[in-house]
Amino acid sequence: MGQFIISVGREYGSGGHEIASRLAEKFNVPLYDRNMLDQMAERNGIDAEELHKHEETKRQGLTRTVRGHSSSVQDQIAQLQFDFIRNKAESGESFVVVGRCSENVLRGFPGLISIFVRGEEEAKTERICRLYKLNKLEAKAKMFRHDKKRKAYHNYYSKMKWGDSRGYDFCVNSSLMGVEATADALYTMISDYLKNKAEQ
Repeated sequence: MGQFIISVGREYGSGGHEIASRLAEKFNVPLYDRNMLDQMAERNGIDAEELHKHEETKRQGLTRTVRGHSSSVQDQIAQLQFDFIRNKAESGESFVVVGRCSENVLRGFPGLISIFVRGEEEAKTERICRLYKLNKLEAKAKMFRHDKKRKAYHNYYSKMKWGDSRGYDFCVNSSLMGVEATADALYTMISDYLKNKAEQ
């Protein structure tokens, strides 16, 4: 089996991150999510918390760009993450990556398989209530806030719109079968696809 990269975009509360974790586990490959910032911080001697504050956030306020370098902290962190996953892809490593506009950043890599996970509002609300011990009103507000931020970030740094099915190989509603069964179904489909590709 050659190199493969699974990119997972997700609505907040859809279980997309858990699906990505399960796929990484099943394929026995690394998972890159916010942990890539910890690796960058360690390598560059920076406080990881500072980086996490601005992750998956688009540029805010007035900034200057000099010779292609932006003065925006958000731009710099976004570019660090884009470079990180591009370097991993160029190294020939197989991995699963969550968010970070990865389906756009890594477009053109032959091993890329992009997924977008959505869910029904009720199911997502229940999941957020359960995970964060919130009431329904708080859960819906949290979901709306996170999705708004993700959409703004993605649409700022990508050509394709966040969640637009034309930008992904697989778009799946995790509410239909639940997170675990959705991860199993995706694993089966991707395994079959990789097997067929290897036999061609």
